[in-house]
Amino acid sequence: MKTITLIVSAAFSLAAQAGTFAYVSNAQDGTISSYRIDRAQGTLQPLGTTAAGPLVMPLAQSPDGRHLYASLYAPPYAVVSYRIDGTSGALDRVARSSLPDSMAYIATDRGGRYLLSASYDGDVVSVSPIAPGGMAQGEPVELHKTGRHAHSIVVHPSNRFAYVAVLGADQILQLAFDERSGALTPIGAGFAATAQGAGPRHIAPAPNGRVLYVLNELSGAVTTYGIHRDTGALFRLGSVDNEPAKRQQLQKGVIRAGGPPDPTPRIWAADIKVSPDGRFVYATERTTSTVSWYRAEPLTGTLSYLSSLEVEKQPRGIAIDPRGRWLVVTGEKSAEVGLYAIDPDSGALRRTGAAPAGKGANWVEIVDTD
Repeated sequence: MKTITLIVSAAFSLAAQAGTFAYVSNAQDGTISSYRIDRAQGTLQPLGTTAAGPLVMPLAQSPDGRHLYASLYAPPYAVVSYRIDGTSGALDRVARSSLPDSMAYIATDRGGRYLLSASYDGDVVSVSPIAPGGMAQGEPVELHKTGRHAHSIVVHPSNRFAYVAVLGADQILQLAFDERSGALTPIGAGFAATAQGAGPRHIAPAPNGRVLYVLNELSGAVTTYGIHRDTGALFRLGSVDNEPAKRQQLQKGVIRAGGPPDPTPRIWAADIKVSPDGRFVYATERTTSTVSWYRAEPLTGTLSYLSSLEVEKQPRGIAIDPRGRWLVVTGEKSAEVGLYAIDPDSGALRRTGAAPAGKGANWVEIVDTD
């Protein structure tokens, strides 16, 4: 009886340690910070930092939540693969592989067999295989030219299509994705146009796969595209301003390509995420340091602006936990990472916790191991 009690107690202890973990890349530190989200208390508990490499920025996780991938934006360009300990949230580095260019965005396909990357500087997207053990491989199986400044790439929930936001060309590439070979093939004309000068940056498909939401960096608007169920082709449905009141105080954004900073207050949108139930969309704007949220009609994708909240300074990345209860915000110029509770009825955000951030806090991924 004593032995059984000890086994049960140990199992309960391990289960209690599993939970929801957040990972944040710190570009200037070259590290990844790990946090535990205490769902009962609404707090963010620091767990430690893990070495990554110079200018670590984009992160992605495997579909099963067992691996984390980190892209290094400084040469030699590479992706670092980590195994996630499901109990403690600790990261165990298992591989470092080369990438063909500096990648501004990385994502896995829905099957976890490929790592897809978009290069802002190289005007290209690549597809690299992921080994059965979760290690991203170096040699790409696909390189696809995109036009000026590819900023993000995502795979449709069906795993049949991929979409690329090309900021400098004002286009969203529409591509058929072969989950067996990793090949990318243009659908129809190969792209859907955005408004001229909008600067499409980050994109997010609705969970039901019916629509694609596009955050335009330079105009601040969120544009919705319908997705043809059979072909994957995009068709424009509408557009809604990001935080309309404050947007009127800013001038239109410009493509940033180094050089001295522009002192003009300009629109500078960054990241977009959709709640797991598809009912709310969240987007960040860096100049005003705000997150805006919208109500989404899951069947049609119609967006209605609801409100906004001032968050960490220059919010670069946001992520929503798989249960749709928490949103984590990183600010590139903030000393803290913020935790926000999501109201299930209104989608409204309420700051409940924070934890120290590394320098240049950038990307965030949330993994639930319960």
